[in-house]
Amino acid sequence: MFSLASVPPVDHQDPWHLPLRERMQMLARKRRAIAYFYEKADNSTFRYRVHNMVEVLNTGDDDVGASYFFLADLGSLEEIADMATVLVMCRTRYDHRINRLVAAFRHRGKRVLYDIDDFVFHSEYADILINTLDADADNPQVWDYWFAYLSRMGTALKMCDGGIATNEHLAGHMHAFAGIPVEIVPNFMNREQLALSERVFEAKATQAPAQDGLVHLGYFSGSPSHNRDYALVVPALEELLEENDRLGVVVVGYIEAGPRLERFGPRVKRYPFQDYVNLQRLIGSVEFNLMPLQFNTFTDCKSELKYFEAAAVGTLSIASPSYVYGRTIKHNVNGFLARSYEWAGVVRQALARLPEYRAIAEHAHADAIAKYAWFHQRDRILKAVGLG
Repeated sequence: MFSLASVPPVDHQDPWHLPLRERMQMLARKRRAIAYFYEKADNSTFRYRVHNMVEVLNTGDDDVGASYFFLADLGSLEEIADMATVLVMCRTRYDHRINRLVAAFRHRGKRVLYDIDDFVFHSEYADILINTLDADADNPQVWDYWFAYLSRMGTALKMCDGGIATNEHLAGHMHAFAGIPVEIVPNFMNREQLALSERVFEAKATQAPAQDGLVHLGYFSGSPSHNRDYALVVPALEELLEENDRLGVVVVGYIEAGPRLERFGPRVKRYPFQDYVNLQRLIGSVEFNLMPLQFNTFTDCKSELKYFEAAAVGTLSIASPSYVYGRTIKHNVNGFLARSYEWAGVVRQALARLPEYRAIAEHAHADAIAKYAWFHQRDRILKAVGLG
């Protein structure tokens, strides 16, 4: 296990809590301005699909800039619509305020786009979503919530001139549902996240795998909705821990390690949810990042973020061969792929490659930087919003 002490934690504060006045000034700085809209800031979808986009767009020396706004800002709707060249609504649910927002841009002859990172806009797929998220399907309120959520997303999406998705599979579903053109802008690492990741990657290069005597398998959860994904790998973890006393497991986030692994005592560690920057230290501390996914339409639309967050710090991923992971990860080259019945066997294959660990990690790291570093994304974003 990589020594966390070699890269101390950083004092991270979410950087997007700016007053409306400053965000309006950001919009006014350039002749062509992109207004991103999200209901309320958070450190998941908003961070990747709005904050990161705005941060990158504002690094250019041309006449294009960007800012972001929330439901609470719509008292300044007319001023926003006057200054912005294009509106990008991100994962937004329809209501009367959204109708006014879109109408304000339409009245001025300006384009409205819809950006989304999950297949959460088609109510006919509600049963798949509820099952995947391990929600209580016997509770009518669960069905009421998700049908309303999906339908409101879908209505907002259909109001737009075009869409932006994280991958081709999700883009295909958006086009089929709304009949609009859809561009691809992947999730990517921002400046702060990548800077700490590079420090971890460089420090990890000086240490051999299993520094503390154990090879660690990590599972990192950003929400409490991954119970069924994690359950796919638990039997294999139990089998592997039983047969190999040099293995350890690290579980981070909202998931508990579970009673089946408790008997392995200190070889199984759990950490609470982390901010997205310091999370990179914990991902870097393990040798292998486990990414089990159920096999269905919803999970096929997931992005590559768990792969590139691990690759950026020199940690190798073992993943289910979903649409995205099956195309991003080349088995035995920059990571490993495991079907639901192959987890124990593929982990053993990965362990057998420990002598080549650094070479594989460098390959994955180079791939992640080339495709998912913030400084490679601006032209792609500009093309997607029609200003490229």
